[in-house]
Amino acid sequence: MKENTFIEFKSSFNDSVIETLTAFANTKGGKVIVGVNDKGNPIEGFKVGNETIQKWINEIKVKTQPSIIADAEYKTIKGKGVVELSIQEFPVKPVAFKQRFFKRVNNSNHVLNASEISNLYMQSLQVSWDSYPFPNANYSHLNQSKIKAFIKKVNDGGRFLLPAKPKDALLKLKLISDDSVSQAAMILFSNENLRYNVHIGRFKTTSLIIDDKLISGNLFEVVQESMQFILSHLKVAFEIKGTSTQRAEIFEYPIPAIRELLLNAIIHRDYSSSSDVQIKIFDQKISFFNPGNLFGNIDIKDLSGETYASQTRNKLIAEAFYLTKDIEKYGSGFLRIRNEIKEFPTMRFKYQESGNGFLAELHYTEQKKINTQQTIKPTLSTSAQKNKVGDRVGDKVGDRVGDKVGDRVGDRVGDKVTNKVTDKVTDNLSATQNRILELITKNAFISAQELSESIGISKRKTEENIHKLKEKGKLQRLGSPKSGHWQVL
Repeated sequence: MKENTFIEFKSSFNDSVIETLTAFANTKGGKVIVGVNDKGNPIEGFKVGNETIQKWINEIKVKTQPSIIADAEYKTIKGKGVVELSIQEFPVKPVAFKQRFFKRVNNSNHVLNASEISNLYMQSLQVSWDSYPFPNANYSHLNQSKIKAFIKKVNDGGRFLLPAKPKDALLKLKLISDDSVSQAAMILFSNENLRYNVHIGRFKTTSLIIDDKLISGNLFEVVQESMQFILSHLKVAFEIKGTSTQRAEIFEYPIPAIRELLLNAIIHRDYSSSSDVQIKIFDQKISFFNPGNLFGNIDIKDLSGETYASQTRNKLIAEAFYLTKDIEKYGSGFLRIRNEIKEFPTMRFKYQESGNGFLAELHYTEQKKINTQQTIKPTLSTSAQKNKVGDRVGDKVGDRVGDKVGDRVGDRVGDKVTNKVTDKVTDNLSATQNRILELITKNAFISAQELSESIGISKRKTEENIHKLKEKGKLQRLGSPKSGHWQVL
């Protein structure tokens, strides 16, 4: 036997035994074997009677709050007697020993911080942090147009049917009550920007930042804007097939995996923390950090499997994204990421708890190839069109005079050429088609229904114009109809 998450050895009974039992009670249960050394071998001369064991059980009960009662069993190891004290995971957490709280991590006990104590308590009550009332807030603090857009997206998705009236819909989802507004409702629909930021940067090295952006606001809009920024900085491999409208494209990372990592960071972050979600894009690596360690009894090893029970600190926020079909199924995100990167031979998916947060990253050594004649388009500047034009020039110059100069030249040339490209794109197009391109440039994930509402024409007419733009080689769809996005050519 070896000491691990569920077993600890003690040569004698003392306060450290009770401390370990409370750590087990606050985690997944475990047992302390008394009368053995650190290697699990029985100690010579260890003897104990029934009255002594009962005395230990009483001492454990008295020194823990709420009181826990350990199971005690006398056993023999290699012909010598030992005592096994075991405890199950306690239903009412956290359990304290001498007014301190512990949890079991691998083969040692760790003191719980204030946030972890609060999380354990809420788990015991089967409530989440985001279900608590937001201080000094009422229904008037919520943005009606944001709520209506949410209702429409939920009802269009078909997973759930919400009432048309915003207040009735939020009551039904328990995002508000008659006299209070939940943390989740404010984070999702507040009139004011609560400054729960997503900070994204494009790095050439750990100290050289090429571009960065701070994004905050309504969470659905934050996801959309963050995805646009990330996509504008990813390399794309493509193969021309006869004409400019017939080509295959592969982003350097699978886009569904990137979106899953972004959603995971935003939905599962600890919103009681003042830290930002941080996304760092390097030449061959992208990382996502969110404040807040893994929630509940899930550990890093569980995430590598396919059957772990999903637990979330923000149940109402997670449910909102599930109803809008932004996430598919609770607890299946990492499995989908692993499935997505299978077609990228050198790509690796790593994750770990880092300080008071969670860090996940994708990295690769070679970009996935279409064939030997592929073309690589690096996108390192600050807008999608400048990426496609300016950075190519910048990269060529950069090869001669250095990456830093190349980036500057790329941006300048990109600005000039972008204007010419934009002028050319708008030639011989109707006002409606130009408006569609304008809206898609601002939001690559906009739907045909949203386009028709913004322009003021029917969805059928919008789809006809989209079809014409595709035929003219001005527009294309990347990815699936549901999870993909538009690209102006």
